[in-house]
Amino acid sequence: MYQDEKLVCEDCGAEFNFTAGEQEFYAEKGLVNKPKRCPECRKARRKNNRRARKMYEAVCSKCGAQTQVPFKPIPGKEVYCKDCFTKEQETV
Repeated sequence: MYQDEKLVCEDCGAEFNFTAGEQEFYAEKGLVNKPKRCPECRKARRKNNRRARKMYEAVCSKCGAQTQVPFKPIPGKEVYCKDCFTKEQETV
């Protein structure tokens, strides 16, 4: 039913195979668009997106230590440093 297809990466211009197995996987997941990037560029893009996380300065509500959190702290809501957060999770 599916046949391997050669595609060109829009980022690096390299030719890559969109295999029959990948096409079947895309169809099972309901994905209708073909990949625009080669596997190497997709991997690099995912890696860069993970690193782009913005960190915010905060003071731990429990121990008062200066810490960084991956969300914007809301005044009046408790924020914990990594150690206090872990201890808090263990008591739950």
